[in-house]
Amino acid sequence: MFEWLYRKPSTLKQQGDARWAEERERFLTHLAARGVARPTLLRDAEKLLWIAEEIDLKAAGPIRPGDIQNACDRWAVRRRKPVRPASRYLFVSVAQQWLRFLGRFHRPQAPQLFSDLIDDFAGWMQQDRGLSPATIRIRRFHLGYFLSWHGEQGRPFADVSLKDVDSYLLLQSKQRWSRRTVATCAMILRAFFRHAENREWCKKGIAASIQGPSVYARELLPVGPSWHEVQRLISDAEGDRTGDIRAKAILLLFSVYGFRSGEVAALRLEDLDWEKERILLRRPKQRRAQQYPLVREVGEAILRYLKEARPQSSHRELFLTLRAPFGPLSSGALFDIVKKRFRKLQIKTPHGGPHALRHACATHLLSEGLSFKEIGDHLGHRSAHATRVYAKVDLAGLRQVADFHLGGLQ
Repeated sequence: MFEWLYRKPSTLKQQGDARWAEERERFLTHLAARGVARPTLLRDAEKLLWIAEEIDLKAAGPIRPGDIQNACDRWAVRRRKPVRPASRYLFVSVAQQWLRFLGRFHRPQAPQLFSDLIDDFAGWMQQDRGLSPATIRIRRFHLGYFLSWHGEQGRPFADVSLKDVDSYLLLQSKQRWSRRTVATCAMILRAFFRHAENREWCKKGIAASIQGPSVYARELLPVGPSWHEVQRLISDAEGDRTGDIRAKAILLLFSVYGFRSGEVAALRLEDLDWEKERILLRRPKQRRAQQYPLVREVGEAILRYLKEARPQSSHRELFLTLRAPFGPLSSGALFDIVKKRFRKLQIKTPHGGPHALRHACATHLLSEGLSFKEIGDHLGHRSAHATRVYAKVDLAGLRQVADFHLGGLQ
C-alpha cells in the first residue's frame, strides 16, 4: 500500500521505518478496499504517523477515548504552530478508526438504567407474544426513555407510581411529542406495567390506570402528495448526476409499490430477478416475503443506477452511499433523500418522507378503481382495517354513494 501511495523514496522510507508500519499499512489497505479515495488515504497516512508516535500499542488492555485525547494533546504540544480544532478532531477520528480496526479501541457506554427490566420485557415480547423485531425495538426505545427519566430522579423502580407515568407523558406532550405519539407511548407503558405487576416489580393497579390522549379510529386522513406532484418529483430526478440517478430509482419504488423505507433499505441485489422480471420484498412485520412484477420504468431506473451510479462494493444491499467508505443506506438516509426532494420542489405535506409516497400510491390505486382488498395486498397490510382509512380520501366514490342514497329518498 505504501508503494502505491508514495512515489518519493524518502517518503516511502519514512512510512516504512516509523512505528507500527505493518498495522498502519493494513488499515490503509482496508480503507482502499472500501473505496476511500487516494487523497483521503494520503491524509490519513500522514495522521497515522503522528498517532503511531503518541499511542503505544504494546500497552496492556484496551485503549480508551481518554487515552486518545491525551495523545492528541501531546501531539498538539509538539507541533510548532497552533493546532486548529478541525485538526484535533481529525487526529481523534482517525485514531479511533485505526484502533477499532485493530480491535484495541474501547468506548465505555453509559449503563442503561433498569436494563435488566427492559431485557426481561423484550424477551417476553419475543417468546410469549411473538412480536416482530421492529415492534420490540420501538417498544424498547420508548421504555428506555421513560425508565431513564425515572432513574435520573434517584429512585428505585419499586417506588414508581401512576403519578410518575402521568408526569412523564405530560412532559413529553408539552416538549415535543404529538398526541398520537403520546398515545402510543401510553399503550407501551401500559403493556410494560402489566408485565411488571405480574413479575411483582411494582405495586398493582398502575397499568389499568394509565390513560393516554384519545385517538379515534381512522381519525387522521392519510396525507400524501397528489399524483401530479409525485410525477413532478420523479421528473425532477431525470438528471445525469449520480444522486439524481439513485434518487429516481428510490422514488419509483416508494411511489409505484408503496414500499416502506425499511423495506427499501433492506433490498438486496439478489432480490431482483431480471429473468422473470420480479422483485422479492421481505416484510419484517408480516415475517414473509412478497413478490412484485418489475414495472418497466422501475426496472430501467434501477438498471441505470446499477450501471452508472452504484459504487463497486462487497455490500449486497441495493442502495449504497455515494461517498466512501461505501455502505448501505439506512431508513433515515432514505427519508432525508425524499424529504430534500419535497423541499426542493416546495411540495407541502405534513410528512414529506417515504410514507407520504406510500399514501400517494394507495390513493392513486383507489382512484384507478382497485378494491380495498387489492390495495391492501399491494401495500402488504395484514388487516383490511388498515386499508379502510383510504375510503375517506375517495371523495368521488363517497359522493356517488351519497347521490345514490339521496336519490332513493326523493
